[in-house]
Amino acid sequence: MNSPIKAVGLVRYVDQRLLLVRSQDQEAFYLPGGTIEPGETEQHALHREVAEELGVVLREPEFLARYRTDAVGRGDGVQVDLACYTGAVDGEPVASAEIAELGWFTRAEYAEHRVTAPAIVELFADLDSGL
Repeated sequence: MNSPIKAVGLVRYVDQRLLLVRSQDQEAFYLPGGTIEPGETEQHALHREVAEELGVVLREPEFLARYRTDAVGRGDGVQVDLACYTGAVDGEPVASAEIAELGWFTRAEYAEHRVTAPAIVELFADLDSGL
C-alpha cells in the first residue's frame, strides 16, 4: 500500500458552521490547507496554505485532530493523513484565484453535496460531539 498523502487543514468552526473551500479542480469542499511539501512541518505548511488560499495570516495554530481516510478524487486506495489545526486569523478570509468557492457550512448542508470528503464528514461528527 502506498504512503498516505500528508495534508494539513485549518478548522474555523463558528456557530456550528465550518469554513470550507473548493479548489478550481475539485468537486468536494475541504478545509483551507493542503499538502505538506518535503521539508515542511505541519504548521509551516498550514501557514503557507492559509495565506495562499485565503489571503490571511494564521496566528498561534493549535493541533485539534488527525484523520486518515480515503482521499477524494485521487483514485481507489489512496489515503489522506489530514492534520487539523485551529487558530485565529488576521483579516477576513477571501478566496484566492485557486479557490472556486468559499463558504460556511453546517453538517447538514455539507451532507447535501454530491461529493463529500470522508475526513470532513468525520470532522463534522466530532465537532458536533464537542471536540
